[in-house]
Amino acid sequence: MRFDHVSICSVAHVDAPDRVTSAELERRLAGTMKRLHVPTGLLESLTGITARRMWPEGTQPSDAATLAASRALAAADLDPQRVGALINTSVCRDYVEPSTACLVHAKLGLAPTCINFDVGNACLGFLNGMEIIGNMIERGQLDYGLVVDGESSRYVVDQTIARLSSDTADQAAFWANFATLTLGSAGVAMVLTRSDLAPNGHRFLGGVTVAATEHSDLCRGQVDRMETNSGDLLNTGLELAQRTWAAAQRELGWSPGSLDEYVIHQVSKVHTDKFRAAFEIDPQRLLATYPEYGNVGPAGVPLVLSKAAELGRLRAGDRVALMGIGSGLNCAMAEVVW
Repeated sequence: MRFDHVSICSVAHVDAPDRVTSAELERRLAGTMKRLHVPTGLLESLTGITARRMWPEGTQPSDAATLAASRALAAADLDPQRVGALINTSVCRDYVEPSTACLVHAKLGLAPTCINFDVGNACLGFLNGMEIIGNMIERGQLDYGLVVDGESSRYVVDQTIARLSSDTADQAAFWANFATLTLGSAGVAMVLTRSDLAPNGHRFLGGVTVAATEHSDLCRGQVDRMETNSGDLLNTGLELAQRTWAAAQRELGWSPGSLDEYVIHQVSKVHTDKFRAAFEIDPQRLLATYPEYGNVGPAGVPLVLSKAAELGRLRAGDRVALMGIGSGLNCAMAEVVW
């Protein structure tokens, strides 16, 4: 899917304020780890995650998304009444219904004519939201669109620790729930517009997606739990990413070394290192956020993009790859010219 008239006005993030270390989580699991003969320090040594962020008790996903959206609108110097579409892409939700998008819409005071809805696709939701807004802009349906995401890992991590602290928890349960302990929290948002309305914007060229849904059983989550076959998910995900890369080569003209910055969804050190090696990515062209923020789901790609911009890593004209794999399995790759 290619776009000729779509640009990013702004991208913003909000870090959740509570820093929770892997060592802290292990202390809460000390009894179970001792009983199962799991060595201390394993969570950080296996994942490379020193800490993750969490919101204070009572903070809802819509609150996190609204905070980030307010920053993105301010950075774009945009009157909220001009937003024509709002898409929320978070895995976390305030309620089963109504949509989280409508809650963010109300908190931002967007116009009654602004269409708003949720899009869910595991860790690819934000990239999907960008494509949907991009299509609407390309077709002339709207001038400005807003994609938001608010993730909160506190509840699922607390519930997982409580479950694993039971005397009945065994090795199989520990490893099936292990990936849940890598989850973090964040709020992110992006304003997209027609390119002629943002002369200083960043061109969104479009992207490609490839599915391998025969592997949809490798990671399954509920509000209070996520069970993951981490090894098989990593291997099948990388295989799918290779096929998606081939599609990006055909559609976007990608080749090893042709891109200036690689913004990827990060799960852990192992995942990030294997992904980087598979596509011959120079480590200097990839900002690693997982050590301090963990796996923040669909907020991951925009979080890395926003932090890279904040750190001055992105220069005008840079070709920026946005890349993610989501349980399901689905893989998406897209390009932004900064």
